[in-house]
Amino acid sequence: MANNLLAGKKGIIFGALDEHSIAWKIAERCVEEGAQITLTNAPVAMRFGKIQELGEKLNAEIIPADATSMEDLENLIDKSVEILGGKLDFVLHSIGMSLNVRKKREYTNINYDWMHKTFDISAISFHRLMQTLYQKDVINEYGSILGLTYIAAQRTFPDYNEMAESKSLLESFARSFGYHFGIRNKVRVNTVSQSPTMTTAGSGVKGFSEFFNYADKMSPLGNASAEACADYCVTLFSDLTRSVTMQNLYHDGGFSNMGMSPALLEGGE
Repeated sequence: MANNLLAGKKGIIFGALDEHSIAWKIAERCVEEGAQITLTNAPVAMRFGKIQELGEKLNAEIIPADATSMEDLENLIDKSVEILGGKLDFVLHSIGMSLNVRKKREYTNINYDWMHKTFDISAISFHRLMQTLYQKDVINEYGSILGLTYIAAQRTFPDYNEMAESKSLLESFARSFGYHFGIRNKVRVNTVSQSPTMTTAGSGVKGFSEFFNYADKMSPLGNASAEACADYCVTLFSDLTRSVTMQNLYHDGGFSNMGMSPALLEGGE
């Protein structure tokens, strides 16, 4: 059900790969709520994703950009402002990739060159993005910038590898840059810590399906779906959350506050 929460607003959505992506669902909901958007992903993702299909569906222009390249980010932002006809109101950073996970390197035998690349893609890109937006002064007052994160930034999940440190860094950037954006433009910067979600990227992590079921039982409300995350992000892009900034917001059915659940004990219901 649409309520026009984002009527007249303009934004950029990073990271929509296919219909299983959280960013894909967020893009759909933003447009349903009245927003105009541009879509972006890494050039390599254009070859094996379905972003063209989403762009046609939402009447959204697609601008390829490597989030580790300042030149690409500057081009993306300049073109988005031109296409959308003015300053931006919201930006979603939904980017994460670990070469060590992809190449099945254990955390205790990590390749540090790959680790640096993981940090650059998954976290430093968030700072690059915000710095470019800040220096170009292209976010309207009370605009909203979101990064998607995961509770592995605070708790140990052994098979998540160095993505855990990436998410910790991402959340720190949100707090630090959130101060500067808030002081100058009243722009909000937050991270959303989502439940494990059956995305293309998430399902590639070792033991993911077993952990998905574990988290679903541990959480009083069960795992939050990608669609529910999209709804939540819409509220954070809207004017209803103008005083929320520099926060890491858990959207996980209560998992983050649980210690033990009878549902996981033998004979539990």
